Amino acid sequence: MARISIFGIGYVGVVSAACLARDGHDVIAVDVDAGKIAAINAGLAPIVETGLDELVEEVVAAGRLRATDDVQHAIDATELSFICVGTPSAEDGSVGLGYVETVCRDIGRALARKDGRHAVVIRSTTVPGSTEGTCIPALEAASGKRAGADFGVGYYPEFLRESTAIKDYYDPGLIVFGALDPATAETLTALNAPLGCKIHAVDLRTAEMVKYTSNTWRAVKVTFANEIGNIAKSAGLDGQTVMEILCSDSKIALSPYFMRPGFAFGGSCLPKDVRALRHMAAANGTATHLLDAVLEANAAQIARAEKMVRDAGHSRVGFVGISFKPGTDDLRESPLAELASRLIRAGVQVDIYDPYVSEAYSSGHSAAGRGNDVIPDLKDRLIDDLDRLIEGAGAVVIGNLYNETVSRLEEAAANVPMLDLTRLNRRLVSGGRYQGICW
Repeated sequence: MARISIFGIGYVGVVSAACLARDGHDVIAVDVDAGKIAAINAGLAPIVETGLDELVEEVVAAGRLRATDDVQHAIDATELSFICVGTPSAEDGSVGLGYVETVCRDIGRALARKDGRHAVVIRSTTVPGSTEGTCIPALEAASGKRAGADFGVGYYPEFLRESTAIKDYYDPGLIVFGALDPATAETLTALNAPLGCKIHAVDLRTAEMVKYTSNTWRAVKVTFANEIGNIAKSAGLDGQTVMEILCSDSKIALSPYFMRPGFAFGGSCLPKDVRALRHMAAANGTATHLLDAVLEANAAQIARAEKMVRDAGHSRVGFVGISFKPGTDDLRESPLAELASRLIRAGVQVDIYDPYVSEAYSSGHSAAGRGNDVIPDLKDRLIDDLDRLIEGAGAVVIGNLYNETVSRLEEAAANVPMLDLTRLNRRLVSGGRYQGICW
């Protein structure tokens, strides 16, 4: 079993740390957030994620997971470090490497005082060339050592989906990594061997590109499906039926998850990664017509939903869901949050039912409301009771689909205007009090 330090107790970091600890590895989670550190050491998950509370409690109790802000201790006590900090978009749309570079310098300073070999593996999403152009120079400058010779370096992207992250960890559709040295490649191969998935060992830049290609492809598929849905609706056709038939063609191996007409994409990955890939291509003198259209069309889908709500003409609107997808409390670049903020600025009273965001607040998570920078007084707008939300609303916006709400919302659709961005039921089509965004 390996001794591993995880830098960054965010969504990727805490899930990776808990799963590695479950597999028998000795794991130290490192962060500057005292609240997250305290939560982990108390056996509590710092974020809302299916199955994570129980898993963190289990591995902390077993003594295989602990958290600290002491970088030197973490490096001295482990042999492998994963960097899992955020890479938010910069002002110009390029990938923001500030957090990654800071952590690399912190690790480098600790490596300078450590005898013996250590490997540093970046899991944060970075555009091709970032590991070589930013991470390695920062590590070498701070440590006074040479990458690939005195310490190992790798890039190992994650493909975890929020709300199904633990399941995805143990049943990955794709494993790819790049390593600067054979020892790091062997370590990453050994860690992934039990997962039963083909392992793609490539160079650092290719591994970085695969991550962006994967996320950008998901973004392209969502936008394509929405456009087909909009066009189909204008012709009196059902876009979801059209796309379901297309996805039944197994020869082109299309995942139906993203090929479902509905609302805009959002979250911590797709928007910023499309922007970053566009920026990198522009810097290389390469045009990106489709990527330009992806972001333009995604913004247009939010505007389309805004027009639907405005046309309904109600001064009070209830939102079912505000996070960027069901099953998580993450509001980073949530299109629902953006839609709500526009309505609030226009003078509309917005109430919100979101069980996962509410759970984060009621549990006292230090990261409650994470990613929200557009909705004022978010906590005060949350309503735990769906009936109360419906009764107080002039219209209901169905943004996220929660199984426990379907029957009640279907019942209410007969009396309350419903603006559906996800589709409660395939039998429902636009007409009367009910309007679907593209069906």
